[in-house]
Amino acid sequence: MTLRLAPLACALLLAACGGKQPDAATAAPAGAEDKVLNVYNWSDYVADDTVKNFETANGVKVNYDVYDANETLESKLTAGASGYDVVFPSARPFAQRQVKSGLYAALDKSKLPNWKHLDPQVLQNLASIDPGNAHLVPYMWGTTGLGLNVDKIKLALGENAPLDSWSLLFDPANAAKLAKCGITVLDDDQETFGAALIWLGRDPNAGAADEIEAVRKVYAAIRPHVRTFNNAEYKDAFANGDACLVMGYSGDIAQASTTAFDAAKQAGKPAPNLRFVIPKEGAIRWVDVIAIPKDSKHPGNAHAFIDYLLDPKVAAAISNHVAYASANQDATALVDPAIAQDPGVYPPAEVRAKLVDPASLPEDVQRQRVRAWTRIKSGQ
Repeated sequence: MTLRLAPLACALLLAACGGKQPDAATAAPAGAEDKVLNVYNWSDYVADDTVKNFETANGVKVNYDVYDANETLESKLTAGASGYDVVFPSARPFAQRQVKSGLYAALDKSKLPNWKHLDPQVLQNLASIDPGNAHLVPYMWGTTGLGLNVDKIKLALGENAPLDSWSLLFDPANAAKLAKCGITVLDDDQETFGAALIWLGRDPNAGAADEIEAVRKVYAAIRPHVRTFNNAEYKDAFANGDACLVMGYSGDIAQASTTAFDAAKQAGKPAPNLRFVIPKEGAIRWVDVIAIPKDSKHPGNAHAFIDYLLDPKVAAAISNHVAYASANQDATALVDPAIAQDPGVYPPAEVRAKLVDPASLPEDVQRQRVRAWTRIKSGQ
């Protein structure tokens, strides 16, 4: 599936330039505690005015920090006294084991009247790792696939380049030809192992020694042609033309494509033909959630912020900005059609059938994967 970037870019530009914004007055009152809220989130994961509108409506000062890896958040939570009131982990396997470890406070759903807008199917899916949906609030979901600079790829590989397949990355012959225009891969063993195993026709959550070795061989064959492994900088590289093929998250690719569209327009040049592809073999699907650390000092403010994010107008404005699918079912009708009807953001049923949720692996298997991934990145 491919992302139709020109309409998407236009939609996002309109949202950024003063489209209808949510009414901040719908946010719940913050409660009787210090008017402070400490948020730890992924970068580029709210609209430009999301935090400002909440602050205005509630009189709460939001201290907003960002991270680029689940491991960074997890290390702060497990060390204790993180100082954060609201965090946004990925559900599997991170929030799954964090709930099991007792790192999160139970939600007071009486303070979350907008809970009713959440997609029941998403909640049911999360209940398998968070019984009763007691600790985790679904936020956004998406897929991990490929970002393509179509013209550069076809120039290197020809008109019959396999644009809809993981072979574009994992076939060493393709990778060798694309090395000059730039290949980047995520620095995340869950995503990278899953993608390689899907390409090999195996269970992406497999962890046997022979399967880890099979993944190592896949990356060893293309390692000389991969420019970088990273979870954030690849967006800029893709947007400015320094990378023609990137493994990345659906919304990240859309945001980078919008940046490229805007830059080309300002320069009076044709916009590059950039796409997001969910490969035909399948892909990893992820859900990011919202949670309140157990040692939060401002749980009332945290509930007010979460409920504010669950307002369909607020959730739709965020989806319009970040181009990720919202877990808020009542927000979908408010999302710009260029996004809501885009199969790269909201995949059709036949594509969803090939998406796989990551599983929480046994600790010994996870350690083996991490060690193998470290060796892969270093070229060993």
